Amino acid sequence: MPEPVLRLDAVAKAYGETVTTWAVRGVDLTLARGEFAALIGPSGSGKSTLLNLIGLLDRPTSGKVWLAGEDTGLLDDDGRTGFRARALGFVFQFHHLVPALTALENVMVPLWSQGRRPDDEMRAHATSLLEAVGLADKLHSRSNDLSGGQQQRVAIARALVADPALVLADEPTGNLDTASADEIFVLLRRFNRERGTSFLIVTHDPRLAQRTDRIVEMVDGRIVSDKPWTVAPTG
Repeated sequence: MPEPVLRLDAVAKAYGETVTTWAVRGVDLTLARGEFAALIGPSGSGKSTLLNLIGLLDRPTSGKVWLAGEDTGLLDDDGRTGFRARALGFVFQFHHLVPALTALENVMVPLWSQGRRPDDEMRAHATSLLEAVGLADKLHSRSNDLSGGQQQRVAIARALVADPALVLADEPTGNLDTASADEIFVLLRRFNRERGTSFLIVTHDPRLAQRTDRIVEMVDGRIVSDKPWTVAPTG
């Protein structure tokens, strides 16, 4: 069996000293390479905390987070930062683009953060991703001159520029109208199918969740349901 892209072993996260609040409680989860899964649950269920733990933005109180075969608990802060840049891509509800940079420059930011200097190869790679998301004519447009849907397309290209094993998408369509949300979903699915990139998508949108291959549901910090979606996805 190939190594899973993600494995959580009894992962838990607590906050507070005088009064302890458990945001995540003993979660076990495995995500295979190439999976396209949704993480759902009510507000306060622990979804965002779990995504922060998977994304190496926080450390678990107990348990282990394995990514691409690496026990991330053994990494120091610098090691986690470098590994996160290589292995993970992020797409958020709000795009977090740099207003002063062009679309092309925003896509290259993750590579710059790894200490790479801009060169023709990097520009060509970023350009190809922007072309793939339908923004060939917006390479040199600043992010503030783009629509919300276009900004999210730039964010998707940026998430994929380092060829990550796993992309974490936190409400990627939550700030878009229905038509733009559908277009963004189709893009995510296409990259999943064409590149074999794994996706874990946090969403409150049942329409989006039902178009993934697997739905993981959290309630009160625990996974209460984990099953494949039985209706063939569209898009």
